[in-house]
Amino acid sequence: MKVYTKTGDKGETSLIGGTRVAKHHIRIEAYGTVDELNSWIGLIRDQAMDASYIKILLEVQDRLFTIGSSLASDPEKSKMKIPDLREEDIVLLEKEIDRMSEKLPEMRSFVLPGGHTTVSYCHIARCVCRRAERCAIHLSENHFVDGSVIRYLNRLSDYLFVLSRSLSHDLQAKEQPWKPRM
Repeated sequence: MKVYTKTGDKGETSLIGGTRVAKHHIRIEAYGTVDELNSWIGLIRDQAMDASYIKILLEVQDRLFTIGSSLASDPEKSKMKIPDLREEDIVLLEKEIDRMSEKLPEMRSFVLPGGHTTVSYCHIARCVCRRAERCAIHLSENHFVDGSVIRYLNRLSDYLFVLSRSLSHDLQAKEQPWKPRM
């Protein structure tokens, strides 16, 4: 099977189910942003860190492929069986957020992104995750989007924020609080 098909050379692509849409369609933007997020998660996973983080990040990457499949499907025409998100996927993120939060000092202000390269990657991924969530919500205004997709992306952005703080703690990087100029 060749990687290139030449079927998209005129600015359209196919959804799962065969429907052709413009490459700028909000559905393409949504699953493309999830794909971008998955790449950032891969970059985070490639950093030196405890194996417990890597295990969860691999799980997250698998779920992001699940979300991408869901978003890439034409819900009216696709007969293809695709994997689905489960409530336990969202609960896993919540449990990990709670587990990491136990060892962290209480937040008293917003934190400026940075302090260590790995931490910065987490913040970038968090921002891309928020964009993916916005795209999925935008898509849901006119097309079916499984509600668990939006909930998972929302929880994942929270997870990535707490992961950034947890890694700051592990790496002994200084969190820089935002001190608004008044």
